[in-house]
Amino acid sequence: MDVVSWWSFRPLSFVVFPAGPSDAEELARVHVTSWRETYRGLLPDAFLARMSEAGFARRFRRQLSAPGDGVTLAAADRYGLVGYLQGGPSRRGVAGEAEVATLYVLRQAQGRGLGGRLMTDGARALAAQGSTSLMISVLRDNIRARGFYEHLGGEPEAARQEPGPGGRLLYEVAYRWRDISKLIG
Repeated sequence: MDVVSWWSFRPLSFVVFPAGPSDAEELARVHVTSWRETYRGLLPDAFLARMSEAGFARRFRRQLSAPGDGVTLAAADRYGLVGYLQGGPSRRGVAGEAEVATLYVLRQAQGRGLGGRLMTDGARALAAQGSTSLMISVLRDNIRARGFYEHLGGEPEAARQEPGPGGRLLYEVAYRWRDISKLIG
């Protein structure tokens, strides 16, 4: 077996760490790439094509330069960032409830436990900030992600309509962990 094919079948190892402003460009690359991989067919192609890594890098740099009540974890393999998670207090304003606002893993790194590791580490960090429950929303038609959250023990709520790109209404399903410690183990 030649070196290239040996590495392509070898499980990758990852490191998960708190992201900082210097990670903004790589976070933006992962964000835009994962949206294009994940949402093709679920969101308009024109919207996905217009996504700007430079614009998202500015947003990440601004967010990470002014830390608040949240957490941003980055995941890297030996070649660079391959995923990230952002979370903080729930948009619903429920006392003690945290929300994972974004969790993205590049397709090349999926299926190796990295998404679960990011959820576990994110839940641990949010619990350390005082959160006792956790939620995440996912597009109703993103069947693969829904299966992932159900596998992690998330309890789905009824689908609800939310405004999406261009004002188009999309259906989302919220998954809840009433006890955040169930994710931490």
